[in-house]
Amino acid sequence: MFTHLIPEAQAPVSQADACQRFLRLLETALAAGTLHKVLLSKYTGAEEKLERLSVRAVDLRGERALSFLWRYQTKDITKNLSLAQGLALIAQLLGTQFQNAHLHTPSEEVQLAFSRKGKPSLRVSRLDTPAPATSAGHDKEKQRYLSLVKPFWMDLGLTHEVKGEPALVPAMSRKWKQINKFIEVFAAAMKASSLSASPDVYVNDFGSGKGYLTFAMHDWIGEQGKQAQVTGVELRDDMVKLCSTAAAKHGLSGLRFDQGDVRSYTPARLDVMIALHACDIATDYAIHLGLRAGAQIIMCSPCCHKQIRPQMQMPAALRPMLQHGIHLGQEAEMVTDSLRALLLEAEGYETQVFEFIALEHTSKNKMILAVKKSGAALAAHAAQKPQLLAQIAEIKRFYGLREHCLETLLAA
Repeated sequence: MFTHLIPEAQAPVSQADACQRFLRLLETALAAGTLHKVLLSKYTGAEEKLERLSVRAVDLRGERALSFLWRYQTKDITKNLSLAQGLALIAQLLGTQFQNAHLHTPSEEVQLAFSRKGKPSLRVSRLDTPAPATSAGHDKEKQRYLSLVKPFWMDLGLTHEVKGEPALVPAMSRKWKQINKFIEVFAAAMKASSLSASPDVYVNDFGSGKGYLTFAMHDWIGEQGKQAQVTGVELRDDMVKLCSTAAAKHGLSGLRFDQGDVRSYTPARLDVMIALHACDIATDYAIHLGLRAGAQIIMCSPCCHKQIRPQMQMPAALRPMLQHGIHLGQEAEMVTDSLRALLLEAEGYETQVFEFIALEHTSKNKMILAVKKSGAALAAHAAQKPQLLAQIAEIKRFYGLREHCLETLLAA
């Protein structure tokens, strides 16, 4: 089905009337929650290399606001303003610095244009097949916690430009779902932790790779009104250079990338420790670093469980099942991560192990999430710790395990 524009008959209007009507239609769309975007183009101001300005409605900490994306030839700048401030700025820019403005809603498009002599024309076009309404929320849009319009996604290869607007690269749709799901989990953990009241949050993302999650964390924390200090730590120098270049290009303060190894890296402050797909005992070293640094949140997605499997002695009752290699591998994974979770609980963390993304998106879909206890829960922890340590010892005895890396690190 095609969408057609049906223009309305227009009466001549003065410049002031045209602008005021455009602003009234914008305010109406905001009030009704139907605003898709406002695009200001044909820039005639003094700033070099500024091409256009895109404005969208967003929800920040439960309050409606306007997000301004200033697109230059070599960089993009995003700024969020209250509705009153945003509307005032748009009114100031119309006909002075931008000679063209488009207002898009699911049912109509409104164009305000100024001729070379400054004469305005206003055109309202109805859509005979209304486009699907889009949520205005940054907080939640079809389970999306992030915005694709952020320019750094293009540098990372997640988006590309389609008809002048950023669009998700089709092959990256699964990656985009994974990133948003991770932020959803992190948002819930933040709410449950002491960091919910902190004005700043220090994050280390170990094995940051191409930086998708590192950029996402920095962006989301900033959108919550907090000062984000996010560091991606990666062994591969080419990935560090790629991400550092993108962060510098877009002026993202508080975001950096270091070349390093979780076994030797020492952050000055660490509130949130992330390690996705750290191979084998690298996950244990990452968790240990988070524990030593007193991280309030620890998030791991383990990979390559190699240490426990060779040690496992099959209990007689389980031999008929574990004689199959695939079952033995799955059992080793379960035992390894169960011990990690119990060790985290013994150190005073509320711990969960769960599937954070559907198996169709990635085979490495298990999440270990630990949030440091506080208040009465932390006070009660001392009485619970002996029982937890006894459970760990019993699991090791049952499977004949000699060593678990994280336990050894904690003992040392």
